[in-house]
Amino acid sequence: MSEQRIVVVTGASRGIGRAIAVEMAGPKTHVIINYNSSPEAAEQTAVLAASRGGTSAAMQFSVSDPDAVKASFKQILKEHGRIDVLVNNAGIARDNLLAFMSPAEWDEVINTNLKGTFLCSQAVIKSMIKQRYGRIVNVTSVVGVIGNAGQCNYSAAKAGIIGLTRSLAREIVSRKITVNAVAPGFIDTEMTMAIPQKSRDALLAQIPAARYGAPEEVAAAVAFLASDAAGYITGQVLHVNGGMCMG
Repeated sequence: MSEQRIVVVTGASRGIGRAIAVEMAGPKTHVIINYNSSPEAAEQTAVLAASRGGTSAAMQFSVSDPDAVKASFKQILKEHGRIDVLVNNAGIARDNLLAFMSPAEWDEVINTNLKGTFLCSQAVIKSMIKQRYGRIVNVTSVVGVIGNAGQCNYSAAKAGIIGLTRSLAREIVSRKITVNAVAPGFIDTEMTMAIPQKSRDALLAQIPAARYGAPEEVAAAVAFLASDAAGYITGQVLHVNGGMCMG
C-alpha cells in the first residue's frame, strides 16, 4: 500500500458513521467523510478524526445519485491515487406499515441504503482490482435478518446489502479484496432516540444484554474487518446486537 491509507466512510456526519470515521482515523490515514445534508456535523466529524493524528476531509454527495457518486470517487482517486477502504454506512429510514407505505417512501430508502451501497462499491472496484488490495465493509442491520414491523422498506434494503456483500465477495476475493458486513442491533443514535419510549422499552426486552449498543462498539467491528488482520475473512456478516439475533 501507499504510505497513507485512504478511507472513505459514507453517511459519516453523525451517529454510527461518525464513530466509524473516528475509529478508522489515525497516523498515516486520511479519512474522507461523506455527508449529504449536514455540513456542520460533517466538519465536526472531520475535526474529531483529525485529532487522532491523521488527516481528514468532509465531502458532500448523495450516494443515491449515480453521477454524483462517479464524479466524487473520480475526484478522490485523482487527488490520492487510491482508495484502500470503503465503508458503506449511509442510510435513512422512512418507517410505515406496508399497507400505508407510499412508493416514494419505498424508493427513497431503497435508493439510499441499497442502491447507494451498489453505486459506491462499483465506483471503487476497478481501482481496488488494479492495486490488488481493498476492504469494503457494508453496514446492514439486525432488521435485515429478522425483520421489523413498519420497516419493510428498510428491512428489504438491509437484507439486500447482505446478498450484495456475499456475491461481491465471491467476485473479487482473488484480487485480495474482502467484502464484509456489520449488522448493528439497536444502537443509541439520533435515529433510535426518535423511537417512542414505549417502543424502545419493548425493543429492550428483546435484547439479552439488556442495553442498547454504543456507536463505538459498531465502529470497532468495522475497523477490524477493514484491517489487515481480517484478510482471510470475506462474505461474512458480523452481528453487533447484544444477543438479539444469533443467526
